[in-house]
Amino acid sequence: MAMLGKRRPSRPASGHSGLVRQPSRKTESKDDISTTLVVERLAHDGRGVAHNVEGKTVFIDQALPGEHVDVAIHVTRKRYDEAHIKNRLTSSEQRVEPPCAYFGQCGGCDLQHLNLTAQRQHKRDVVTELMARQGLTLGPIAALDGSSEHYRRRARLGVRVDGQGNVLLGFRAPNSHRLVDIEQCHVLVPALNKLILPLRQLLATLASPRLVGHVELLATDEATVVLVRQLKAHDQDRARWQQFAEQQQVSLGTWLGRETPVLHWNGAHGGATPVLQEVLNLDELGIQRASSPTSEHCLSGDKASSLVTLRFSPGDFLQVNAEVNQKMVAQVVAWLKPAPGQQLVDLFAGIGNFSLPLAAAGAKVLAVEGNPAMVERITANSDANLLDVHAQQADLSDAKKVQMLLSEHQQIDAIVLDPPRSGAEAACQVLGSYNVPRVAYISCDPATLARDAAHLVHAGYRVKQVAVADMFLHTAHLETLMLFEYEG
Repeated sequence: MAMLGKRRPSRPASGHSGLVRQPSRKTESKDDISTTLVVERLAHDGRGVAHNVEGKTVFIDQALPGEHVDVAIHVTRKRYDEAHIKNRLTSSEQRVEPPCAYFGQCGGCDLQHLNLTAQRQHKRDVVTELMARQGLTLGPIAALDGSSEHYRRRARLGVRVDGQGNVLLGFRAPNSHRLVDIEQCHVLVPALNKLILPLRQLLATLASPRLVGHVELLATDEATVVLVRQLKAHDQDRARWQQFAEQQQVSLGTWLGRETPVLHWNGAHGGATPVLQEVLNLDELGIQRASSPTSEHCLSGDKASSLVTLRFSPGDFLQVNAEVNQKMVAQVVAWLKPAPGQQLVDLFAGIGNFSLPLAAAGAKVLAVEGNPAMVERITANSDANLLDVHAQQADLSDAKKVQMLLSEHQQIDAIVLDPPRSGAEAACQVLGSYNVPRVAYISCDPATLARDAAHLVHAGYRVKQVAVADMFLHTAHLETLMLFEYEG
């Protein structure tokens, strides 16, 4: 969940899910020693799990359940080892040929060797297991899947000049800072994938390619954007970037500076700043708009009344998979059934991804964000769409501040939680005091979700619905949606 032009603020990983490998000191390498093991299951991060003759756990890269494999241990730790396959003696029926030529080299899309049905079942199993650890039993889990493997509408590619003077463009290798040079990316939307070769060619002609740190790509319905992170300006290279933008018909921006880079739009179809916006279709969300828009900022006619537009800036968070994001919003709307006169609170509201569609159905929405810039963005988006959304800034990691925020409202019909990976523990610890009838929780980390769900259940809530969204195809990452209802 990277951001455009800025590094996303670091947050501590939960350490519970297995989706993020925990740092640990490497004590020994046994790469030249082979051991035959039987893979028992998948770890949460998608690696195969086996046990050696002493009973020690071994995590095996690219191994699938049921396979017999000769492995080499490349890292030995106190409680477990890490290994890779030297020879696969048997193959799982779930194994498929990875569609990307860089599989195993690039650090992304590390489940391509597992068929899609099994990938998605694995993600649902992870959620079920983590909830069970908290004593929570789930019913059926709905699946919110995308229809295309070419789904990723934003990406950041590293740029590096090697010892021979060759310019490399690509993604990091697994668990490494080494850059894997690529010519295409299987999961990028076509508008971005076709830019990789021209970008490689351009970078090779720059007078000072070492000034370029990375290149970020973004595709929306209205614009294709290339953002260059550069330490300082270079007049000769700037002219080459400008020519590239004109040839490829893209909007070009440059982040200049080392510590506090400043964005300059210098090649956006004649120099104009591009309009960046997320468009949500209310018809597809199952929403009949409570009132018709008349603002000059909105489109005219029936088409306008069925659309909600969320403008954003480089640096704002945007889900990488537009289709799955629309399905997640639709699911939350279906669960909460917003109606005129209802009071809803959206915590961690972002640019208004859930707030505005809920308000379009007639609900009065309080959208809360920790970042003041996002509060301004929500306000501008709600005004442009003529919706009843009040945006407010608050530190949602502080339970006392969350308590004060909720205490200001006599009646809250539903709460939406869409926190970062660190979760919404502060909010979940105080919600039980307010008897809010329904809580919809959207999580990108099932481990912190399980922790927070336990808080809610202890406070009198019950899990009513669960859905898993395959936001990041071919990876072990997932989005989980849960509906809680207060029973006292």
